Amino acid sequence: ALLYRAILRMDGSAAIEDGVRIRFASNVRLGRGVYLDHGVYLHACPGGISIGPESLVMKNAILHVYNFRALPLAGITIGARSLVGEGCVLRGQGGITIGDDVYLGTMVQLLAVNHVFADTSRPISHQGITAQGIAVADGAWIGSGAILLDGVRVGRNAVVGAGAVVTRDVPAYSVAVGNPARVVRDLRANPMPRDQYATLPVY
Repeated sequence: ALLYRAILRMDGSAAIEDGVRIRFASNVRLGRGVYLDHGVYLHACPGGISIGPESLVMKNAILHVYNFRALPLAGITIGARSLVGEGCVLRGQGGITIGDDVYLGTMVQLLAVNHVFADTSRPISHQGITAQGIAVADGAWIGSGAILLDGVRVGRNAVVGAGAVVTRDVPAYSVAVGNPARVVRDLRANPMPRDQYATLPVY
């Protein structure tokens, strides 16, 4: 951890636990107060990884920018005060942008890359990839085990339910659930009833 601190670009102090692994550390920028938990792996090929102030990357999360094909959008950018939960996988070949105050639950996957498989005469591994990117706007909450596929945009303060597979955009202030995910509620037109929390402690 001490060696990484000497190589990384850091805007103030950050906490890096033992067991954190970082490849291409000179392409990583950490904001003030960032926390990298035990077992976190950052692979920051050109395009790099930027984590904003006071954001937390929890145990065994993998942030991977694998860019040996000169992909123009590769990289991972995370805003301020966001949380990447335990065991999350972020593949940033097409670029991943996560806003401020975003929560990714445990074992969420953001996969900003896809395979071409139109030609049945050739192995899929020989047909190339697409990499459109993924964006998650400020204040969104992605539930545990959800998977966001390449090209998806999740709007401000949207909620993606646990285990959902998101194949198309999720509008701001909406709730999307299922596989494939579909929007089931507009939180402005049809807000969650406040009385459902009346008997629950909210911390």
